[in-house]
Amino acid sequence: MSFARFLAVALLFATGIVARAEVTSGPQVGDRVGAFTVTKIAGNPGDGVEDGKHLCYRCKTGGKPVVMVFARSADEKLAKLLKEVEEEVAEHEDEKMMSFVNMIGPDAESLKKAAADFVTKHDLKRIAFVVPDDVEHGPPDFKIAPDADVTVICYREGKVRANHAFPKDGLTDEKISAVVEASCDLVE
Repeated sequence: MSFARFLAVALLFATGIVARAEVTSGPQVGDRVGAFTVTKIAGNPGDGVEDGKHLCYRCKTGGKPVVMVFARSADEKLAKLLKEVEEEVAEHEDEKMMSFVNMIGPDAESLKKAAADFVTKHDLKRIAFVVPDDVEHGPPDFKIAPDADVTVICYREGKVRANHAFPKDGLTDEKISAVVEASCDLVE
């Protein structure tokens, strides 16, 4: 095999790996973030919503800058991401930045317990945890990808400004930094 042919095959192989590592999930940049109903489970006691309340949390955020997360698992990488997002929410309190996490998966009761435990364990004070009515997949219009373990949608005035989606074990420190940077861009 010639070097040029080897290089072409290697490039195709590498491109295939990169393409498979990327996940498209949720509303994309420029899309509108529609209303959907959830049950608040825990977190952000200052939001005026009692735990257990059924509501449209997206509607509650109005035109504010928001970092909205859909998560299938609550692991240490998610905790690291949310701690950094929580710092941004605190730093941009004057701009009324908000964040909430939608836990999705096959069993609502397990998700509710995991969400409450996660908030307590990681002492999250400014991020609400909710479970959407369509607990397994999230809102149908949002098209949360089944292979996306974490989908982060940064929006303001209902319009998506950034979207980051990660497969299981795809949330790295570098990618956490990119999400945090996108959340900062919401208020600039």
